[in-house]
Amino acid sequence: MTTEDKLKEIIVRDLKLTHIKAEDIKDDDFLFGEEGLGLDSLDAVELVVILQRHFNCEIKDMQKVREIFTSIKTLSDYIRSVQNAT
Repeated sequence: MTTEDKLKEIIVRDLKLTHIKAEDIKDDDFLFGEEGLGLDSLDAVELVVILQRHFNCEIKDMQKVREIFTSIKTLSDYIRSVQNAT
């Protein structure tokens, strides 16, 4: 299973997104806003917890949160960069 697929499943399950299935999410779909999955600021906090719990990744540079949380692709790229750095 790819990092992207794992992220999609975890996000749908942990954020209780009943309106969408993991397999329907595209890697470049926006996570926030009406054009994407429609996540909000509370979901962003939960995403931080998901990254820590499931991928052992912490976001140290809070200035980059918006960039990292743009899409499944940007999230998975960040996860891989952190895991490769250790």
